[in-house]
Amino acid sequence: MPTWRDGKLGLPVRDAVKLFPELERYLDERGRLDFSNREARILYNRAIARAVFGLDIEYHPRGLVTTPVSRYFFLKTFLRGGERVLEIGTGHTAMMAIMAAKLFSCDVAATELDEEFFAYARRNIERNRARVRLLKSNGGIIRGVVPEGEHFDVIFSAPPYYEAPTKGVLTEREGVGGGKYGEEFSVRLIEEALGYLNPKGKVALFLPDKEPLIDVITKMGEELGYSVRDLRFKAGTRWRHSLILKL
Repeated sequence: MPTWRDGKLGLPVRDAVKLFPELERYLDERGRLDFSNREARILYNRAIARAVFGLDIEYHPRGLVTTPVSRYFFLKTFLRGGERVLEIGTGHTAMMAIMAAKLFSCDVAATELDEEFFAYARRNIERNRARVRLLKSNGGIIRGVVPEGEHFDVIFSAPPYYEAPTKGVLTEREGVGGGKYGEEFSVRLIEEALGYLNPKGKVALFLPDKEPLIDVITKMGEELGYSVRDLRFKAGTRWRHSLILKL
């Protein structure tokens, strides 16, 4: 399991600066990092990915600055190692797909819709020598993207979950899930997953601490025949949920 010297997952800023000296310009007089600055967040998370997980990750200039530790915690809630998995919407970093392949020894396929993000994802997969099969999505979620007849032990995603576009946080494609609470994308995903899961397979969704969203997806999952388990975990200062729907 990846660890740092104090036994916790993370990286002191002073050690991050050793990996990326350009971080120095974002430190205040007390040595604190300006996390409001996008470039500082990118460099710091690249340092964590490298020091803690042994990954070399390139971030798209306009993509979500995904945090390696929260993604790893999420994967730990449902992966045991060696599963055949599918990630929906791997994003520009392809971070979770790469982690699943390299840290959990999974057989990984991953989809991505955006052309530029797809190119970045491919480069990240190649530079980390990860065995990930990358599939181009053309607006579909699973049907019409993944060949019929393929089945997986786990289908997972950090789905879009906002009801409407957000300013300065995510692109519309990354952020807008649709529906009253942002649940529409996730509901479609768990419906389509039924035809692609192995017996006793599961879907895992990385979600924010947003009760109405989780409640509506849980209710739909139970109506579709899943047993649903909600695991809440803290990454940094934020609470996140791993919503696991099992056949």
